[in-house]
Order: sequence, then structure tokens, then C-alpha cells
Amino acid sequence: MNIELTMTQTIPAGRFCLRPVRRSDAGLFALYAGDRRVAEATRSIPHPLPPGAAEAFVARAAKATDEDVWVMDGAESGLAEVLGVISLKRMDESRFDRGQSEIGYWVAPAFWNTGIASEAVRALVTANPQKNRTIFAEVFQDNPGSARVLTNCGFEYLGDAETYSVARGARVPTWTYICKP
Repeated sequence: MNIELTMTQTIPAGRFCLRPVRRSDAGLFALYAGDRRVAEATRSIPHPLPPGAAEAFVARAAKATDEDVWVMDGAESGLAEVLGVISLKRMDESRFDRGQSEIGYWVAPAFWNTGIASEAVRALVTANPQKNRTIFAEVFQDNPGSARVLTNCGFEYLGDAETYSVARGARVPTWTYICKP
């Protein structure tokens, strides 16, 4: 069932909620995304994280038109205010709306192997705020935990590829997944 959402609303996700990014999140973003393990599990986070990068991310998230970003916020249930970040980036050109997005996420290392990523992905796919017909995902082949998150949330393996990782400074083999919410 699709739920009509705007970026000012939250999405319930079990032990936490997915909420819009706030300026006050920048400090924890810098702490967590500045961890080499987090940066090297993503395509776009540099390591070391340059000064001002977290603040620039917050500003981009607030005004982005092609990507919706949420914070995994556990404050109301006694968890940390920032557990990680999840996003949906539209893949379509404005003239060809095929209802496709790519999901991306990272979780702070203190919360790895706790089910946080699976809860966040499942909640976002269920809510389907962009009304997608297809959601794609890509994970590095040396990150099988992230691949398990996707398969546990109904994504199906599509094929192998590779992409550039800024933190690693290299092209990295990936697995690509697809989900039809």
C-alpha cells in the first residue's frame, strides 16, 4: 500500500522513524560518515571527510529535487538521534518518467548487525513516497551484509557491475538489485 508523503513527514520504521534531515544532524553526520568503514562502503563519501562536507550534505538534502533523504532517528525509542541515512534518488529524466529510483543507505558502525538497515529499507519501500514502479540498489561485492539487507527486503539480484568509490579512489565490483514495490 502506498502512503502519500512529503519530505516534511516522517515514515515509521519499527524501532525508529525516517525523518527529514535537520541542520543539527551535521555533527553526527561528520562523526559517522568520517569513519573510513562507512565512507568506503559508499560511492560518494570521501575519506578523510573534508571540513564542511557534512554541512554541505545537509544543505543539498534540504533543497534536492532529484533525491529525497531521510535520517534514521531512534530518539523517541531511546536509541541515538542519528542511526544512519537513507535516500531515494530519481533515475528518470523529467521528460521520461518511468517511476524508477535508486535506494542508498548507510548505518553508523555502532548500529551494524542490529537490523537497523533492514528496517529502514523495508519501511521506505513499503511507504514508496516517490510512487516508484521500480527501485534499484547497488552494493559493493565486499559488503555481503548490505546485500543481505536488500534480499531480506524483497530485492532480487539483477547482475554484476562496477562503480567508482571516492573514498577508495578506485572502481569497485558491485551487485545490482531490483525491487518492484
